[in-house]
Amino acid sequence: MDKFRMIFQFLQSNQESFMNGICGIMALASAQMYSAFDFNCPCLPGYNAAYSAGILLAPPLVLFLLGLVLNNNVSMLAEEWKRPPGRRAKDPAVLRYMFCSMAQRALIAPVVWVAVTLLDGKCFLCAFCTAVPVAALGNGSLAPGLPAPELARLLARVPCPEIYDGDWLLAREVAVRYLRCISQALGWSFVLLTTLLAFTVRSVRPCFTQAAFLKSKYWSHYIDIERKLFDETCTEHAKAFAKVCIQQFFEAMNHDLELGHAHGALAAAPTASAAASALDGAVEERDKLRGITDRGTMNRLLTSWHKCKPPLRVGQEEPLLGNGWAGGGPRPPRKEVAIYFSKV
Repeated sequence: MDKFRMIFQFLQSNQESFMNGICGIMALASAQMYSAFDFNCPCLPGYNAAYSAGILLAPPLVLFLLGLVLNNNVSMLAEEWKRPPGRRAKDPAVLRYMFCSMAQRALIAPVVWVAVTLLDGKCFLCAFCTAVPVAALGNGSLAPGLPAPELARLLARVPCPEIYDGDWLLAREVAVRYLRCISQALGWSFVLLTTLLAFTVRSVRPCFTQAAFLKSKYWSHYIDIERKLFDETCTEHAKAFAKVCIQQFFEAMNHDLELGHAHGALAAAPTASAAASALDGAVEERDKLRGITDRGTMNRLLTSWHKCKPPLRVGQEEPLLGNGWAGGGPRPPRKEVAIYFSKV
């Protein structure tokens, strides 16, 4: 269990590297999925284009959505986008930076799928086999005498060598080489364009908008770290709250038992040092509660955090007004009680 906890903490501290690794694995998985996919063109004039478009576009969309789902920042972006402004204004530049960072990683696997599909050529062959120029590549003297539906039926069977019967009009190997050549040219052009676009976005854009880029990057990291620290603080408070409630329950049960068995109370009474240690532990746990000692106050605190986050200004304390606290006015002065224990 400790090893898994260490691995989880390492992944949390190196979230960017972890997400880059996940995107790389998804890119390799998309290429492997395509190699294992059984491509079966229907070889019908009305269905070839629809089948090819589905194979070319549907898996990239699924991979893109999976890339967004696996990114932990999706919920953070949605929370930051939908939260009430309160005392902290929302910065659209930060939201755009967060979305672009997630989209860039999520687009890696879809781009690999489209590139592999075009370079393979089967999908393009199935989609555009009816558009082969028969007059230039085949027996052009016979093409004008065929009706258009019959010509489309013959050309639609080019991807299927088992049922193709139009060699007298157009050699199948010629049509396949012609369409695959065009598909591979489009595939390499697509790879080149996406590479240039990625280079422009990652390298050139920060050079022209360096100040805005640094601001967006800083506040994006701040939002992520603030959310993690708030979750850790809530977890610590919940543990301390549960511990205090359990201790109070056991103390109450012990008191009831002592009332029922008064004759054994002196024999079971703890020593002074043990009682002092228990009181020190109870005080320490109560200090972790930070004054939030009941369910209603905790619910109001969580509501206040959602509706009115504190302003991004350190060192200037202001009363919380109208942010979900009871009364809507400034909070009353908090009474502090000091308890001293003597171990003499």
